[in-house]
Formats: sequence, structure tokens, C-alpha cells
Amino acid sequence: MGKLKQAGLLCAGLVGGVLISLQFSAIADKETRAGLPVEELRTFAEVFNAIKQGYVEPVDDKKLITHAISGMLSNLDPHSSYLDADAFKDLQVGTQGEFGGIGIEVGMEDGLVKVVSPIEDTPADRAGVKPGDLIFKIDDTLVKGLTLNEAVKRMRGKPKSPIRLSIIRKGEAKPLEITLMREVIKVQSVKSKLLEGGYGYLRITSFQENTGAAVVKHLNDLFKPGPLRGLVLDLRNDPGGLLNSAVGVAAAFLPPDTLVTSTDGRTADAKHRFSVSPADYLRGSRDDYIKTLPPEARKVPMVVLVNGGSASASEIVAGALQDHKRALVLGTTTFGKGSVQTVLPLPGNTAIKLTTARYFTPSGRSIQAKGIAPDIVVEDNANGNSTQRLREANLEHHLDASKDPAAPAKETSTKPSTSKAPVKPKGSTPKEDADESVELPSRELASPKDYQLTQALNLLKGMQIMQTIR
Repeated sequence: MGKLKQAGLLCAGLVGGVLISLQFSAIADKETRAGLPVEELRTFAEVFNAIKQGYVEPVDDKKLITHAISGMLSNLDPHSSYLDADAFKDLQVGTQGEFGGIGIEVGMEDGLVKVVSPIEDTPADRAGVKPGDLIFKIDDTLVKGLTLNEAVKRMRGKPKSPIRLSIIRKGEAKPLEITLMREVIKVQSVKSKLLEGGYGYLRITSFQENTGAAVVKHLNDLFKPGPLRGLVLDLRNDPGGLLNSAVGVAAAFLPPDTLVTSTDGRTADAKHRFSVSPADYLRGSRDDYIKTLPPEARKVPMVVLVNGGSASASEIVAGALQDHKRALVLGTTTFGKGSVQTVLPLPGNTAIKLTTARYFTPSGRSIQAKGIAPDIVVEDNANGNSTQRLREANLEHHLDASKDPAAPAKETSTKPSTSKAPVKPKGSTPKEDADESVELPSRELASPKDYQLTQALNLLKGMQIMQTIR
């Protein structure tokens, strides 16, 4: 692996990327609206008028208002934002797992577009775009001065149309130019593989509308040849997605009516307990996919893999399985995004994405700016090195964890653990510079060169031995 590259889950812009935890809602009732601040609005009107009369070039009224709304939201926290018609449409389409573009999730840093993560098997991934890359030019347009949405629009385009990205990459003396071809991105959010020795591997790359149902389908395929000796659930580099999908995934491994997560905010709608119940993981009148779940899925010994790229919905699942002692969590501390965003539609097919609640694990832990600490710390490779990442706590305007309200009532699981009590051996501290000789991770699903996966399998095998001894 080359020098450690910083990558983070910044306020996500979607270029065929992945979503953060969302709920869709109508605008709040008038009773909940506070009185308007007359003096401040008068100041706003004066500034608006000054721009209209004296700015060096004419500015459209709609553009000024849109920028004002965008600035008002973006300064609240990293995840609240204004969605114009295109961005709102992309968000809605994105929950279905199909995107247009080049296949990267991006944020903004110092006026440049920062790559959070390329999506597996997309044009960006195949062209070698890497987390942490800074895009400073799109075709012949400099990114500096563009908003994130404007940059995202320029990276969109018709399938089979070319795009040229000029990139600054840490460790490279000169900027890189990468030319790739746009295409329709269809993201397969769930993948699985039956490993040697009767162990199963299940990877979730994002939490989309049909992810819960896909997990059940893959579990049926894994159990079809016979019982599994153990299962690895891989949530590494999964930046999240839909909240109900996270509850649905947890429902595949926890008993009915078990608490998965709870949310708490200022409004009554923001206070909710999400359990293993069809009302909490299904949308509309869809069939309950949990009914086709193989019964063994709720009993098989499990290890959950996480890292600094595991965020939001991933943290909900990992935290629920950890709190109920259903699985051991292995890897490095997760991203720490413990907030829920509500999408409020506006006239003109636009919307705002507003942070409305914090979420808590079943035991009442807040994840905001803290993350899920693994039961067993295992770095990316045997040398004790892990990719350095920006986390929620590093983001400007992030919600302060110290201001979390009192956690909702705690729930303690009475379900016996499928393994020994969690242990926390010391893990090496991530270093500033990685060994240049370390090999880049293989793109092969469940690669034998995957150090963390190997350790997860060793743990499952050890659990089998302990059960045999008993």
C-alpha cells in the first residue's frame, strides 16, 4: 500500500454515489413553526437589495434566494443541504440503487471536490480513482468557485460520453489526468460467497431500498448447501443509506420485536424506537421478506467487519448486533455519523435535507462523533497499518457529541451470546506513513489476501473450537 491516504465521509454529494441515513417526510405542521425574526429578515432584505442594485453584474432573484437557502443549511452541519431539482431527483433514484455518472461519492474540501470513495466496478473504480483524490478540474472547467452541486452536475452526463478529471493525489509530484466514459451505474448493494470450510461471507456496500430483501436472498443461497459454521458480515467502507433498510438487515439476525435503534430530536416525529417489526423495516405494502429467512441465520456465529468508512446505517447495524451480543465486531472504529436526515420536499421539485434527530444503539449509546468501537481491534494489515480517514468529529459544524440529549430508555438483551464475551486486545495505533511495500487490497470478493477477513475467520474457527470443548 502506498502512503496512507486520508479519506473521509464528508457532506456527501452524489455522483452515482451512496446515500447517508435518510427518512422522507412532509413539511412540519404550522404549529411547530417558530415566529419569524423580523429584524434579521429586514437585514436580509437590505443585503438582497444591495446586491440587486450594486453588484458588478446582474444577478437573478431565484439564484440569490437559492444560494441563501443553501448557505443557511450547509452551515448547520455537514449533512444538511439544499437539493435542487436535479439533486432531488438523483436522491430519489439513488435509493433504488441505480445512478447516472461515473460512480464516485464526493465531498468538498478547500474548494475542491474530494473523492470519498469510488463505487465498486464503476468507471471511476476501473480508471483508478482513489479515496482522498482532489479533483481540481472537470474537462476544461476549474472546480474552484463551483458549489458541490454544480460540480456534480458537470460530472453527470449521457452514458458513453467521455469526461476528463484533473486530480491532485497525495504522494504524486504532478497532477494526474484521468479520462473515463460515463455510464448508467447499477449498484449491487449485497454480495456473498461461500468460503472453504463451511463459512459464509456477506458484504453490504450500501443500504438501498431493496437491501434487506437482497440480504435474505443471499442468506438463503449461502445456507442452501447446508448449515454454516460461521458468517462474516462485511460493512467496511459502507457509508450508509436508508434507515428502514438498516433495520431490515438487523432483522435478519435478531429475534422479532428486538430493539434495533432509537432516534431522538425536538419534534414528536423525531422520537421513535425501531424494532424487528415489519412496520419499521418495510415501506408500503411490500411482502415481508423476513418470512423467507432461513431460521439458522439468527443462530449462526457471526463476526461483523467495520472500519473508518463504515457510517450511519452501517453503524446502526453493527451497534445493534454488538449490544445484543449477537456478533463480535472486528476492525477499526467506525466513522461516527449518529444523525438522521429528513428530506422535506419543496415547490418546484426541490427539497431540503435537514438533520432532525440523533440515533442511539439499543443500550442507549450515542454514536455521534464517536463511532462504534470494535470488540477486537484489527488494523488493515499485519503491519498494524490502517488507512487514515477523516471522521465525523473532524468535519466542520459537526453535531457536538457532548450536547446529546439524555439517551432514550435502555434495553438490555436477554438473548445469550453465540460466543465468548467480547475481548479487547490492544491494537496498534495507525501510523502516519505506511510501509511502501504493503500490497494494495485485492478487488476479489473475500480475497485470501484480506488480512481483516482472515482474522475474522480465525476468530470464528476459534469460537467453534471453544464450543466443541464445552
